[in-house]
Amino acid sequence: MSRTRFDGLPPGKIASHLGVMLLVSAVLGVVVSGLAIPFAGVLGFTARNVAESVDDLPQQLATEQLPQRTEIKDKGGRTIATLYDQNRVDVPLRQISRTMVEAIVAIEDYRFYQHGALDVKGTVRALFTNQAAGGVAQGGSSITQQLVKLTLINQAKTDEERAAATDDTYGRKLKELRYAIALEKRHTKDWILERYLNTAYFGDGAYGVQAAAQHYFSVNAKDLDLRQAALLAGLVQSPEAYNPTKNAAQAMVRRNIVLGRMAQLSVVTDAEADEAKKRKLGLKVQEQPNGCVNSGAQFFCDYVVRWLKTDPALGETPAEREALIFNGGLTIKTTIDMRFQKAAQASVKSHVFKDDLAVGALALIEPGSGNVRALAQSRPMGKKKGQTFLNYAVPTKYGDAAGFQPGSTFKAFVLAAAVQKKIPLSKRFPAPNPGRFVESEFETCDGPYQSSGIWTPGNSTRSSAAPNLYEGTQKSVNTFFVNLEKEVGICEPWKLAKRMGIRSLTKANIVPSFTLGVASVSPLEMAEAYSTFAARGLHCDARPVTQIEDVDGNVLKKYEKSCTQVLASPVANAVNDVLRGVIAPGGFGQALSPGQPAAGKTGTTNGNNSVWFAGYTPNLAGAAVVAGVNRKGHPESLDGKSVGGRTLYTSSGSTTAGPLWGDTFKAIAQYLEDEDFERPSGTDVAGVLTPVPSVAGRSYEDARATLEDLGFSVVRGGTVDSGYRAGLVAYSSPGSGADLGAGDTVTLYISDGSPKAAKKKKKRGGGGPPPPDDD
Repeated sequence: MSRTRFDGLPPGKIASHLGVMLLVSAVLGVVVSGLAIPFAGVLGFTARNVAESVDDLPQQLATEQLPQRTEIKDKGGRTIATLYDQNRVDVPLRQISRTMVEAIVAIEDYRFYQHGALDVKGTVRALFTNQAAGGVAQGGSSITQQLVKLTLINQAKTDEERAAATDDTYGRKLKELRYAIALEKRHTKDWILERYLNTAYFGDGAYGVQAAAQHYFSVNAKDLDLRQAALLAGLVQSPEAYNPTKNAAQAMVRRNIVLGRMAQLSVVTDAEADEAKKRKLGLKVQEQPNGCVNSGAQFFCDYVVRWLKTDPALGETPAEREALIFNGGLTIKTTIDMRFQKAAQASVKSHVFKDDLAVGALALIEPGSGNVRALAQSRPMGKKKGQTFLNYAVPTKYGDAAGFQPGSTFKAFVLAAAVQKKIPLSKRFPAPNPGRFVESEFETCDGPYQSSGIWTPGNSTRSSAAPNLYEGTQKSVNTFFVNLEKEVGICEPWKLAKRMGIRSLTKANIVPSFTLGVASVSPLEMAEAYSTFAARGLHCDARPVTQIEDVDGNVLKKYEKSCTQVLASPVANAVNDVLRGVIAPGGFGQALSPGQPAAGKTGTTNGNNSVWFAGYTPNLAGAAVVAGVNRKGHPESLDGKSVGGRTLYTSSGSTTAGPLWGDTFKAIAQYLEDEDFERPSGTDVAGVLTPVPSVAGRSYEDARATLEDLGFSVVRGGTVDSGYRAGLVAYSSPGSGADLGAGDTVTLYISDGSPKAAKKKKKRGGGGPPPPDDD
């Protein structure tokens, strides 16, 4: 006979028992219509008052999408990183083994399919037992009630909501019961059980049965056997106390309890249970790496996340976008080629060691698409010595690094602007050493440069007194390019560099020393710009992601390539022909040749703080930098530093940064098609280029016909705000007056007939295609 007697308890205990009975009666009054509340009058309440208080509680529980892990895929569909706040993969009930379903029901709620939201027998038994024991001695919550609690905890947005979801009060339990009733009305038992198995925490960072099966046994939930299912079913009561990776003995005891219960309920036979009890836990733990730090392409992964966080289509704020990325169960398809990534990483690490007081970084981009194929740097991601969270390969907004001065790699923009201005490649300019230049004689976008100073740059190499464009570029003669820039002006090279991908440039960079690379940039920006030359003047924005899919495989967003002809193809052909000389015999980069047609440019800064090599084949562009960086990430000279196991008494773009590029391209040459650059036409380069006519206000068909008759390739762009009648051409890109060669691409944007909307969009910095240049 039980020793728990009312006449043997103190008055406080009696009142507590009566309160419990009142609560149970109230709940049953809601669940079972007409059920009496026999003890209501003892404490001065009425059945009607209690029922009304229950009716005041919320009647529906919104079940949001469960947090699920996101996978980042390479261009071939292989996972390169997983991101999650909760390691979970939702699976339907049909993809969970029947044995697992039977095990969880047997141990947690064996009458689940017979009772409603509240298991009356179990709840009454548990409440009285716990009251008599003065604590929680027995659980009585149904699976539906447990699901409600887990859902409230999971969906809590604030500390207050989290505290309320776990508060040990009868008010919370009553609220949970109300929600449980609502769930049972709205959903089937199978839905509730499926949701529960996907929501429950199984310890060791595994949320949901699929992640747990993969983590503990390296199998899918549909393949769980009796021994495995019993272990997982036992974990949900106390995931950490029974964690088999930390508390194997306790996990074994708990697993055997589940097996015994299954046998008791005739879910399995006694013999099957006994046989399973004799076996070991059978763990085959598989860790699920989380975050970019655990990726084989750490800084590419980081770039992808930060790039997506700038996309308003993924959420109104960066915080909302981050929540979607880390909890949305997305599949993010990227452009990285892990063959290229491994080659780039191996090259960078072999030439610059992680503990050096220097950093090496390299970026690879595919011309004609903007696809980012690899990002590598010498310092791995982390907090330890020789590690960093700064991404030196990408622009500041995506990696927090400030970039480095690119040196003579900027001479290519002056070269391109000179060819575009019809300056013959054979024209010669003086190259005094040192030179003496009056700064006010340089033309900016706003007239002469406002300075009365005298600039005296020198040359680091010998050359003829007056080299032509081929010779001056091959030897990277500073004063030759200063004279060339003086002829061309600073404005056009500056604009061209921005159009080709150096977006960080400001008007403060329009200075006479522009051609010597005084603005700080990243390898990705330089690779993007040089890929424009490789693509014969077609500039494509750097693109790390091609599309995002949701948990069901539906495409949430596609990221199409964004390309614009910014340089006439004959001009690009001429630049390519000149830059080939850098890698050809006699050029600084001769030793870097990958065995395929290639072009490039070296870069070295005053003081040797950073050295560069930017180069490309017809189908891949890359930029490498080696820069002096102290422990705090601040720039300093490379001189006298040990870099890659050797002390640098002198450094240059060709000998210090060039090998990062050269070894990478030599390793991946086997994957690149053998293509050659198109030789420039003397007639075209001499200036026989075709200006783009004005086609605004004409029908698309009429405009296309006009442009195609001139030899241009025509692409239809999107719809834009414009004062022209809807359906007519709003403008072209490049705009009217731009000189292009045969086959170059002209994009036509179509008016939607709403000029006011255009003003509003411009005011708030909205998206859409850029308007045509008005200069």
